[in-house]
Amino acid sequence: MTLKTLNKSNVWDLQENDIFRLWESAEKDADLKDNMRHYSDIVRSAFDIEEIKIDKPEIIKKYEARGFKVGFVRTDESTKVKWAVKKRPILRVTDLTYENIRHITAAKLIEVLDRNFGGGWESLSQSIKDIIESGFDISTTTLPKDRLRKPGGMYEKKVNDGFEVLEISKGSWVEAIFAKAKPEAEKPRRLFSDEEKEEKDEEDMEIEDHYNDPDDEDTYDEDMLTEESYRTTYETNPEDLSLEEAEEISDEYDN
Repeated sequence: MTLKTLNKSNVWDLQENDIFRLWESAEKDADLKDNMRHYSDIVRSAFDIEEIKIDKPEIIKKYEARGFKVGFVRTDESTKVKWAVKKRPILRVTDLTYENIRHITAAKLIEVLDRNFGGGWESLSQSIKDIIESGFDISTTTLPKDRLRKPGGMYEKKVNDGFEVLEISKGSWVEAIFAKAKPEAEKPRRLFSDEEKEEKDEEDMEIEDHYNDPDDEDTYDEDMLTEESYRTTYETNPEDLSLEEAEEISDEYDN
């Protein structure tokens, strides 16, 4: 991974030391100076970054005590600054995003839910549920305590299938929330050669020639006949009809 391939999703795979390593490896890249703000914005989406302007040992120790890693980064061709970098912790459900949800384990998710819950799965906002379910299979059940872990029941099947479980006590009942990471979806992608692309573009631009197609008026389609069409073209001998039927037909023609 390099700064150029970094995005707001894969940045969550990195640790503090990786940030300094990537920055150092990109120092000789001419694009670094022009894209400094872009790269730092991506890093800041997953890391807290503070520039240390008073470079004293006691200041550095305070940052390190708070879990920061301290190091130098080059902001342009001639300037180096000292950064204190710390990966943002995911402690609350509000810390979850579409970018980081696939970078935590099911056990970590259960830990986050346990720390923020109280009301159960339905207490979460729909937006948080959508984020969680984009990365995890979630199912819930609420049963009396003595029935929750019944042999052969849902609890046992889910645990055997690799689900992590969070139990939330609700008086004599327990809500169980099961979570398991979804496999990464692989989208098949067809790569075309240059010749195939040209042929495909020509096909897309081809104009259909309908000059010699018959006119709609010349085309007879039996299925297009309506009930009214059958009625007006149907020949009937009036003598074969009753007086009442003959009068009805006469009325239709008069109208």
